[in-house]
Amino acid sequence: MAAEGPAIRLDGLTRTFGSTRAVDQLTIEVPRGIIFGFLGPNGAGKTTTINLLLGLLEPTVGRAEVLGFDPWRDGDEVRARTGAVLEHTGIYEAMSAEHNLEFYARAWRMPPEERSERIRELLSDMGLWERRGEKAGTWSRGMQQRLALARALLHRPPLVFLDEPTAGLDVMAAVAVRDDLAALAGRVGTTIFLTTHNMAEAERLCGLVAVIREGRLVSIGSPDELRARTGVPRLEISGRGFEDATLAALRARPEVVAVERTNGHLTLELAGDAEPGPLVSLLVQRGAEIDEVRRGQASLEEVFVTLMEEES
Repeated sequence: MAAEGPAIRLDGLTRTFGSTRAVDQLTIEVPRGIIFGFLGPNGAGKTTTINLLLGLLEPTVGRAEVLGFDPWRDGDEVRARTGAVLEHTGIYEAMSAEHNLEFYARAWRMPPEERSERIRELLSDMGLWERRGEKAGTWSRGMQQRLALARALLHRPPLVFLDEPTAGLDVMAAVAVRDDLAALAGRVGTTIFLTTHNMAEAERLCGLVAVIREGRLVSIGSPDELRARTGVPRLEISGRGFEDATLAALRARPEVVAVERTNGHLTLELAGDAEPGPLVSLLVQRGAEIDEVRRGQASLEEVFVTLMEEES
């Protein structure tokens, strides 16, 4: 039995392919019971890292632990305790949804009563129970992705790897999958290792985010921590009478980094801990009519772009 500890621990994990270093000295800990976002551009090493964690690739240097096991030495133990939805869904399109899960439940050697109850539970949770007898190949990609998620959760794994689970889905299907993930983490405390290009998705779902580029860790923290560490403080002002001369006066202030005007709305990027009061007073003195003032932060997408630019 593996000891309790982080769901995942990476210590200088490195994997090379010839002269290419796909994963470069990654040192990360992923606590149990959270959704962990693993973000980076195409070719950053995200999928290679998942393959290392599942024991499908051997590290060149460094080590990893997954649920307390070495994934290369104890790959069977790791894979028995994890679920995964990677590039392919693992769904047999000629079989019904129910028979797909029945097939996998038998592979996991689940007792008949347990597997019937578990299949009904998962298909109901995913909103698929009423269509359980339909062939999966006749379903939309979004429905197939939800079935794939049910497949990955069938044996109640404490850790699930999801590689771009909403990529290519339409808006409603993507929202449904995200809702499923949020409910899953909140209800049973499963650890989810999530790769995604959708920054809004990561911002909504993830308790901890790591950003990598060219196999190297660039930054790690909660979305709020990354915004505070990397993003520029903002002041969002709605109203009227934002004349050019007024904007020029704002730009002349030392605490104002940038000013943007869009359809009766001002966005001021501020330096450090600048206070909004003097800036609002300046606007009022120059005849502007203010409806609303609020502090804002950069989005995770903007933080991601900033981190990529700093590393380039």
